[in-house]
Amino acid sequence: MVINPFQRRKDKADGGATLGLVRVDARTKNLTKRLKPGEVAVIDHADIDRVSAEALVACGPAAVLNAAKSTTGRYPNLGPQILLDAGIPLVDELGPGIMNLREGQRVRIDGTAVHLGDTLIAEGTLQDQPTIDRNTEVAREGLSLQLEAFAANTMEYLRKERDLLLDGVGVPEVRTRIEGRQVLIVVRGYHYKEDLQMLRSYVREYRPVLIGVDGGADAIIENGMKLDMIVGDMDSVSDSALRSGAEIVIHAYRDGRAPGLKRVEALGVDHVVFPATGTSEDVAMLLADDKGAELIVAVGTHATLVEFLDKGRSGMASTFLTRLRVGTKLVDAKGVSQLSRPRIKTYQLLLLALAGLLAVVVALLATNFGQTLFGLSGAWLDDLWNLLRGLFGLAPASPTS
Repeated sequence: MVINPFQRRKDKADGGATLGLVRVDARTKNLTKRLKPGEVAVIDHADIDRVSAEALVACGPAAVLNAAKSTTGRYPNLGPQILLDAGIPLVDELGPGIMNLREGQRVRIDGTAVHLGDTLIAEGTLQDQPTIDRNTEVAREGLSLQLEAFAANTMEYLRKERDLLLDGVGVPEVRTRIEGRQVLIVVRGYHYKEDLQMLRSYVREYRPVLIGVDGGADAIIENGMKLDMIVGDMDSVSDSALRSGAEIVIHAYRDGRAPGLKRVEALGVDHVVFPATGTSEDVAMLLADDKGAELIVAVGTHATLVEFLDKGRSGMASTFLTRLRVGTKLVDAKGVSQLSRPRIKTYQLLLLALAGLLAVVVALLATNFGQTLFGLSGAWLDDLWNLLRGLFGLAPASPTS
Protein backbone atom coordinates (compact mmCIF):
# COMPACT_ATOMS: atom_id res chain seq x y z
CA MET A 1 0.00 0.00 0.00
CA VAL A 2 1.32 3.46 -0.96
CA ILE A 3 1.23 5.95 1.89
CA ASN A 4 0.76 9.60 0.89
CA PRO A 5 2.43 11.84 3.48
CA PHE A 6 1.22 15.04 1.81
CA GLN A 7 -2.46 14.26 1.48
CA ARG A 8 -4.70 16.86 3.08
CA ARG A 9 -8.30 16.62 4.19
CA LYS A 10 -10.49 16.92 1.12
CA ASP A 11 -13.09 19.65 0.82
CA LYS A 12 -16.53 18.09 1.00
CA ALA A 13 -19.78 19.39 -0.38
CA ASP A 14 -23.22 18.25 0.74
CA GLY A 15 -23.62 14.52 0.18
CA GLY A 16 -19.90 13.78 0.38
CA ALA A 17 -18.89 15.16 -3.03
CA THR A 18 -15.28 16.29 -3.47
CA LEU A 19 -14.50 19.94 -4.24
CA GLY A 20 -11.21 21.27 -5.58
CA LEU A 21 -9.38 23.67 -7.88
CA VAL A 22 -8.26 21.99 -11.09
CA ARG A 23 -4.82 21.69 -12.66
CA VAL A 24 -5.00 20.63 -16.32
CA ASP A 25 -2.32 19.08 -18.51
CA ALA A 26 -2.37 16.29 -21.08
CA ARG A 27 1.14 15.25 -19.96
CA THR A 28 1.07 13.90 -16.43
CA LYS A 29 4.75 14.49 -15.73
CA ASN A 30 4.33 18.18 -16.59
CA LEU A 31 1.24 18.46 -14.42
CA THR A 32 2.94 17.05 -11.33
CA LYS A 33 5.47 19.90 -11.41
CA ARG A 34 2.77 22.39 -10.42
CA LEU A 35 0.05 20.24 -8.80
CA LYS A 36 -0.47 21.13 -5.13
CA PRO A 37 -2.02 19.08 -2.30
CA GLY A 38 -5.82 19.23 -2.26
CA GLU A 39 -6.15 20.23 -5.93
CA VAL A 40 -7.79 18.13 -8.65
CA ALA A 41 -5.53 16.68 -11.34
CA VAL A 42 -7.05 16.65 -14.85
CA ILE A 43 -5.07 14.46 -17.26
CA ASP A 44 -5.40 12.63 -20.57
CA HIS A 45 -3.39 9.50 -19.86
CA ALA A 46 -4.26 6.10 -21.27
CA ASP A 47 -2.74 3.24 -19.23
CA ILE A 48 -1.53 5.24 -16.21
CA ASP A 49 1.91 3.84 -15.44
CA ARG A 50 3.57 3.32 -12.09
CA VAL A 51 5.96 6.28 -12.28
CA SER A 52 3.17 8.72 -13.15
CA ALA A 53 0.91 7.35 -10.42
CA GLU A 54 3.62 7.63 -7.78
CA ALA A 55 4.34 11.22 -8.89
CA LEU A 56 0.64 12.05 -8.55
CA VAL A 57 0.47 10.44 -5.11
CA ALA A 58 3.45 12.50 -3.96
CA CYS A 59 1.54 15.69 -4.90
CA GLY A 60 -1.48 14.71 -2.75
CA PRO A 61 -4.39 15.65 -5.07
CA ALA A 62 -8.01 15.53 -3.89
CA ALA A 63 -8.87 13.47 -6.99
CA VAL A 64 -7.61 12.50 -10.45
CA LEU A 65 -9.85 13.06 -13.49
CA ASN A 66 -8.73 11.21 -16.61
CA ALA A 67 -10.07 11.98 -20.06
CA ALA A 68 -8.80 8.61 -21.28
CA LYS A 69 -9.18 5.06 -20.01
CA SER A 70 -6.78 4.40 -17.14
CA THR A 71 -6.39 0.75 -18.21
CA THR A 72 -7.00 0.04 -21.89
CA GLY A 73 -6.39 -3.70 -21.66
CA ARG A 74 -3.13 -3.50 -23.59
CA TYR A 75 -1.17 -4.73 -20.57
CA PRO A 76 -1.67 -4.90 -16.76
CA ASN A 77 -0.51 -1.39 -15.83
CA LEU A 78 0.06 -0.55 -12.17
CA GLY A 79 -1.03 3.09 -11.89
CA PRO A 80 -4.74 2.79 -10.98
CA GLN A 81 -4.01 0.41 -8.09
CA ILE A 82 -1.38 2.79 -6.69
CA LEU A 83 -3.85 5.68 -6.72
CA LEU A 84 -6.54 3.52 -5.10
CA ASP A 85 -4.17 2.33 -2.36
CA ALA A 86 -3.30 5.97 -1.62
CA GLY A 87 -6.99 6.82 -1.16
CA ILE A 88 -7.12 9.15 -4.19
CA PRO A 89 -10.39 8.94 -6.20
CA LEU A 90 -9.79 8.16 -9.87
CA VAL A 91 -12.52 8.88 -12.41
CA ASP A 92 -11.61 7.97 -15.98
CA GLU A 93 -13.16 7.83 -19.46
CA LEU A 94 -14.45 11.37 -18.98
CA GLY A 95 -13.83 12.25 -22.62
CA PRO A 96 -11.72 14.95 -24.27
CA GLY A 97 -14.11 17.71 -23.18
CA ILE A 98 -12.78 17.55 -19.60
CA MET A 99 -9.49 18.98 -20.90
CA ASN A 100 -11.28 22.26 -21.74
CA LEU A 101 -11.39 23.14 -18.04
CA ARG A 102 -9.30 26.18 -17.17
CA GLU A 103 -6.76 25.99 -14.37
CA GLY A 104 -8.09 27.49 -11.17
CA GLN A 105 -11.71 26.62 -11.84
CA ARG A 106 -13.44 24.88 -8.96
CA VAL A 107 -15.20 21.60 -9.73
CA ARG A 108 -17.41 19.29 -7.74
CA ILE A 109 -16.92 15.54 -8.12
CA ASP A 110 -19.94 13.50 -7.10
CA GLY A 111 -19.23 9.81 -7.71
CA THR A 112 -18.77 9.45 -11.46
CA ALA A 113 -20.03 12.96 -12.31
CA VAL A 114 -18.01 16.17 -12.58
CA HIS A 115 -19.83 19.49 -12.16
CA LEU A 116 -18.71 23.05 -12.81
CA GLY A 117 -21.07 25.06 -10.65
CA ASP A 118 -24.49 23.56 -11.30
CA THR A 119 -23.55 22.30 -14.76
CA LEU A 120 -22.70 18.63 -15.40
CA ILE A 121 -19.66 18.76 -17.69
CA ALA A 122 -18.62 15.10 -17.81
CA GLU A 123 -19.41 11.67 -16.45
CA GLY A 124 -17.07 8.71 -16.44
CA THR A 125 -16.13 5.59 -14.49
CA LEU A 126 -15.07 5.69 -10.84
CA GLN A 127 -12.30 3.17 -10.30
CA ASP A 128 -12.55 0.91 -7.26
CA GLN A 129 -11.05 -2.47 -6.38
CA PRO A 130 -13.58 -4.57 -8.37
CA THR A 131 -13.19 -2.46 -11.54
CA ILE A 132 -9.39 -2.47 -11.27
CA ASP A 133 -9.35 -6.25 -10.72
CA ARG A 134 -11.55 -6.77 -13.80
CA ASN A 135 -9.45 -4.47 -15.96
CA THR A 136 -6.23 -6.15 -14.81
CA GLU A 137 -7.59 -9.61 -15.60
CA VAL A 138 -8.61 -8.54 -19.10
CA ALA A 139 -5.19 -6.93 -19.60
CA ARG A 140 -3.39 -10.10 -18.57
CA GLU A 141 -5.29 -12.03 -21.21
CA GLY A 142 -4.05 -9.60 -23.86
CA LEU A 143 -0.43 -9.74 -22.75
CA SER A 144 0.40 -12.45 -25.31
CA LEU A 145 -0.32 -9.95 -28.10
CA GLN A 146 2.15 -7.57 -26.52
CA LEU A 147 4.78 -10.31 -26.46
CA GLU A 148 4.32 -10.80 -30.20
CA ALA A 149 4.55 -7.04 -30.76
CA PHE A 150 7.66 -6.93 -28.58
CA ALA A 151 9.37 -9.57 -30.74
CA ALA A 152 8.41 -7.77 -33.96
CA ASN A 153 9.59 -4.40 -32.66
CA THR A 154 12.86 -5.95 -31.53
CA MET A 155 13.64 -7.15 -35.03
CA GLU A 156 12.62 -3.80 -36.53
CA TYR A 157 14.84 -1.88 -34.13
CA LEU A 158 17.77 -4.22 -34.80
CA ARG A 159 17.36 -3.62 -38.53
CA LYS A 160 17.35 0.17 -38.09
CA GLU A 161 20.11 0.47 -35.49
CA ARG A 162 22.38 -2.45 -36.37
CA ASP A 163 25.42 -0.23 -37.01
CA LEU A 164 24.92 1.68 -33.74
CA LEU A 165 24.43 -1.45 -31.64
CA LEU A 166 27.23 -3.49 -33.16
CA ASP A 167 29.84 -0.90 -34.11
CA GLY A 168 28.91 2.31 -32.29
CA VAL A 169 28.37 4.21 -35.53
CA GLY A 170 26.80 7.61 -34.84
CA VAL A 171 27.92 8.05 -31.23
CA PRO A 172 29.07 11.69 -30.84
CA GLU A 173 32.33 12.84 -29.30
CA VAL A 174 31.99 14.18 -25.75
CA ARG A 175 34.38 16.11 -23.52
CA THR A 176 33.58 14.13 -20.34
CA ARG A 177 36.25 11.50 -19.68
CA ILE A 178 34.54 8.12 -19.33
CA GLU A 179 37.15 5.57 -20.40
CA GLY A 180 38.24 3.31 -17.55
CA ARG A 181 35.76 4.86 -15.08
CA GLN A 182 32.50 3.65 -13.61
CA VAL A 183 29.31 5.41 -14.73
CA LEU A 184 26.13 5.96 -12.73
CA ILE A 185 23.07 6.59 -14.93
CA VAL A 186 19.98 7.99 -13.18
CA VAL A 187 16.61 7.70 -14.94
CA ARG A 188 13.28 9.02 -13.68
CA GLY A 189 11.89 5.55 -12.97
CA TYR A 190 10.66 3.33 -10.15
CA HIS A 191 11.98 4.46 -6.74
CA TYR A 192 14.86 6.27 -8.43
CA LYS A 193 15.20 8.83 -5.66
CA GLU A 194 15.32 6.17 -2.92
CA ASP A 195 17.85 4.07 -4.85
CA LEU A 196 20.06 7.10 -5.45
CA GLN A 197 20.03 7.86 -1.72
CA MET A 198 21.18 4.30 -1.03
CA LEU A 199 24.13 4.80 -3.38
CA ARG A 200 25.61 7.85 -1.67
CA SER A 201 28.42 5.82 -0.11
CA TYR A 202 29.14 4.19 -3.48
CA VAL A 203 29.40 7.61 -5.13
CA ARG A 204 31.74 8.90 -2.42
CA GLU A 205 34.02 5.88 -2.66
CA TYR A 206 34.21 5.27 -6.43
CA ARG A 207 33.47 8.76 -7.79
CA PRO A 208 31.70 7.52 -10.95
CA VAL A 209 30.72 9.69 -13.89
CA LEU A 210 27.18 10.88 -13.02
CA ILE A 211 24.79 10.96 -15.98
CA GLY A 212 21.22 12.17 -15.53
CA VAL A 213 18.62 11.17 -18.10
CA ASP A 214 16.21 14.13 -18.33
CA GLY A 215 14.56 14.47 -14.88
CA GLY A 216 17.18 12.15 -13.36
CA ALA A 217 19.64 15.05 -13.60
CA ASP A 218 17.66 17.05 -11.03
CA ALA A 219 17.63 14.07 -8.66
CA ILE A 220 21.45 13.96 -8.78
CA ILE A 221 21.71 17.68 -7.98
CA GLU A 222 19.11 17.44 -5.19
CA ASN A 223 21.30 14.80 -3.53
CA GLY A 224 24.23 17.20 -3.47
CA MET A 225 26.19 15.25 -6.08
CA LYS A 226 28.17 16.74 -8.98
CA LEU A 227 26.34 16.19 -12.24
CA ASP A 228 28.69 15.40 -15.15
CA MET A 229 26.31 14.89 -18.08
CA ILE A 230 22.65 15.24 -19.06
CA VAL A 231 21.24 12.98 -21.77
CA GLY A 232 17.70 13.20 -23.17
CA ASP A 233 15.17 15.20 -25.11
CA MET A 234 15.25 17.83 -22.32
CA ASP A 235 11.50 17.80 -21.73
CA SER A 236 11.56 17.12 -17.98
CA VAL A 237 14.86 18.59 -16.77
CA SER A 238 15.00 21.97 -15.04
CA ASP A 239 16.72 25.06 -16.40
CA SER A 240 18.98 25.14 -13.34
CA ALA A 241 20.25 21.64 -14.16
CA LEU A 242 20.89 22.63 -17.78
CA ARG A 243 22.92 25.60 -16.52
CA SER A 244 24.83 23.55 -13.93
CA GLY A 245 27.88 23.11 -16.14
CA ALA A 246 27.16 19.48 -16.95
CA GLU A 247 27.77 18.37 -20.53
CA ILE A 248 24.51 18.20 -22.49
CA VAL A 249 23.77 15.44 -25.01
CA ILE A 250 20.46 16.01 -26.83
CA HIS A 251 18.68 12.86 -27.94
CA ALA A 252 17.32 13.43 -31.46
CA TYR A 253 15.22 11.36 -33.82
CA ARG A 254 16.97 9.53 -36.65
CA ASP A 255 15.76 12.14 -39.15
CA GLY A 256 17.59 14.83 -37.19
CA ARG A 257 14.61 16.39 -35.39
CA ALA A 258 15.50 17.29 -31.81
CA PRO A 259 12.56 18.60 -29.73
CA GLY A 260 14.83 19.86 -26.96
CA LEU A 261 17.28 21.69 -29.20
CA LYS A 262 15.49 25.08 -29.22
CA ARG A 263 15.22 25.14 -25.45
CA VAL A 264 18.92 24.39 -24.94
CA GLU A 265 19.96 26.94 -27.56
CA ALA A 266 17.73 29.56 -25.90
CA LEU A 267 19.60 28.99 -22.64
CA GLY A 268 22.89 29.51 -24.47
CA VAL A 269 24.60 26.33 -23.20
CA ASP A 270 26.95 24.11 -25.20
CA HIS A 271 25.61 20.76 -26.38
CA VAL A 272 26.03 17.85 -28.76
CA VAL A 273 23.29 15.94 -30.62
CA PHE A 274 22.92 12.14 -30.61
CA PRO A 275 20.42 10.87 -33.23
CA ALA A 276 19.07 7.42 -32.31
CA THR A 277 15.80 5.49 -32.52
CA GLY A 278 15.74 4.17 -28.94
CA THR A 279 14.89 5.78 -25.63
CA SER A 280 17.05 8.34 -23.86
CA GLU A 281 18.13 5.85 -21.20
CA ASP A 282 19.33 3.54 -24.01
CA VAL A 283 21.27 6.41 -25.57
CA ALA A 284 22.99 7.08 -22.23
CA MET A 285 23.99 3.43 -21.84
CA LEU A 286 25.27 3.13 -25.42
CA LEU A 287 27.26 6.33 -25.03
CA ALA A 288 28.87 5.16 -21.78
CA ASP A 289 29.68 1.76 -23.26
CA ASP A 290 31.14 3.18 -26.48
CA LYS A 291 33.36 5.60 -24.54
CA GLY A 292 34.94 2.78 -22.52
CA ALA A 293 33.05 2.74 -19.22
CA GLU A 294 34.38 0.09 -16.85
CA LEU A 295 30.98 -0.44 -15.20
CA ILE A 296 27.50 1.01 -15.79
CA VAL A 297 25.30 1.35 -12.71
CA ALA A 298 21.60 1.92 -13.50
CA VAL A 299 19.12 3.74 -11.26
CA GLY A 300 15.43 3.83 -12.24
CA THR A 301 15.86 1.98 -15.54
CA HIS A 302 13.50 -0.70 -16.86
CA ALA A 303 14.24 -4.41 -16.69
CA THR A 304 11.04 -6.47 -17.01
CA LEU A 305 8.49 -6.78 -19.80
CA VAL A 306 5.76 -5.06 -17.79
CA GLU A 307 8.17 -2.22 -16.97
CA PHE A 308 9.02 -1.88 -20.67
CA LEU A 309 5.32 -1.64 -21.57
CA ASP A 310 4.67 0.62 -18.57
CA LYS A 311 7.05 3.12 -20.13
CA GLY A 312 4.51 3.59 -22.88
CA ARG A 313 6.63 2.82 -25.93
CA SER A 314 5.77 0.01 -28.25
CA GLY A 315 7.63 -3.06 -27.05
CA MET A 316 10.60 -1.12 -25.65
CA ALA A 317 12.72 -3.22 -28.01
CA SER A 318 15.54 -0.70 -27.87
CA THR A 319 15.94 -1.15 -24.10
CA PHE A 320 16.02 -4.93 -24.45
CA LEU A 321 18.70 -4.88 -27.14
CA THR A 322 20.70 -2.16 -25.40
CA ARG A 323 20.92 -4.31 -22.29
CA LEU A 324 22.21 -7.17 -24.44
CA ARG A 325 24.76 -4.79 -25.98
CA VAL A 326 26.26 -3.50 -22.72
CA GLY A 327 26.19 -7.03 -21.28
CA THR A 328 28.03 -7.67 -18.02
CA LYS A 329 28.93 -3.99 -17.62
CA LEU A 330 25.39 -3.21 -16.48
CA VAL A 331 24.56 -3.55 -12.78
CA ASP A 332 21.19 -2.83 -11.17
CA ALA A 333 21.26 -0.09 -8.54
CA LYS A 334 19.76 -2.24 -5.80
CA GLY A 335 22.45 -4.84 -6.26
CA VAL A 336 25.22 -2.24 -6.08
CA SER A 337 23.74 -0.68 -2.94
CA GLN A 338 23.91 -4.07 -1.23
CA LEU A 339 27.49 -4.67 -2.42
CA SER A 340 28.73 -1.23 -1.44
CA ARG A 341 27.10 -1.28 2.00
CA PRO A 342 30.00 -1.14 4.49
CA ARG A 343 30.41 -4.13 6.77
CA ILE A 344 31.75 -3.83 10.33
CA LYS A 345 34.59 -6.31 10.83
CA THR A 346 35.40 -8.08 14.12
CA TYR A 347 38.72 -6.32 14.61
CA GLN A 348 36.98 -2.97 14.12
CA LEU A 349 34.56 -3.83 16.94
CA LEU A 350 37.48 -4.84 19.19
CA LEU A 351 39.32 -1.59 18.47
CA LEU A 352 36.14 0.35 19.22
CA ALA A 353 35.72 -1.50 22.54
CA LEU A 354 39.37 -0.90 23.50
CA ALA A 355 39.07 2.78 22.66
CA GLY A 356 35.98 3.03 24.85
CA LEU A 357 37.72 1.22 27.72
CA LEU A 358 40.74 3.49 27.44
CA ALA A 359 38.50 6.54 27.57
CA VAL A 360 36.87 5.24 30.78
CA VAL A 361 40.29 4.58 32.37
CA VAL A 362 41.53 8.07 31.54
CA ALA A 363 38.35 9.61 32.91
CA LEU A 364 38.66 7.67 36.18
CA LEU A 365 42.32 8.60 36.62
CA ALA A 366 41.30 12.25 36.53
CA THR A 367 39.19 11.83 39.71
CA ASN A 368 40.14 11.11 43.36
CA PHE A 369 37.75 8.17 43.37
CA GLY A 370 39.38 6.73 40.27
CA GLN A 371 42.90 7.10 41.67
CA THR A 372 41.84 5.38 44.93
CA LEU A 373 40.12 2.61 42.97
CA PHE A 374 43.17 1.95 40.80
CA GLY A 375 45.42 1.97 43.88
CA LEU A 376 43.27 -0.67 45.59
CA SER A 377 43.10 -2.68 42.37
CA GLY A 378 46.90 -2.60 42.08
CA ALA A 379 47.31 -3.83 45.66
CA TRP A 380 44.77 -6.60 45.06
CA LEU A 381 46.53 -7.73 41.89
CA ASP A 382 49.87 -7.70 43.76
CA ASP A 383 48.47 -9.93 46.49
CA LEU A 384 46.99 -12.27 43.88
CA TRP A 385 50.35 -12.50 42.10
CA ASN A 386 52.18 -13.36 45.33
CA LEU A 387 49.57 -16.00 46.14
CA LEU A 388 50.04 -17.66 42.76
CA ARG A 389 53.84 -17.63 43.17
CA GLY A 390 53.45 -19.27 46.57
CA LEU A 391 51.23 -22.03 45.14
CA PHE A 392 53.92 -22.91 42.63
CA GLY A 393 56.72 -22.82 45.28
CA LEU A 394 58.27 -19.63 44.09
CA ALA A 395 59.67 -17.03 46.45
CA PRO A 396 57.42 -14.05 46.95
CA ALA A 397 58.36 -11.01 44.96
CA SER A 398 60.62 -8.65 46.88
CA PRO A 399 59.20 -5.20 47.48
CA THR A 400 60.67 -2.51 45.34
CA SER A 401 62.85 0.05 47.03
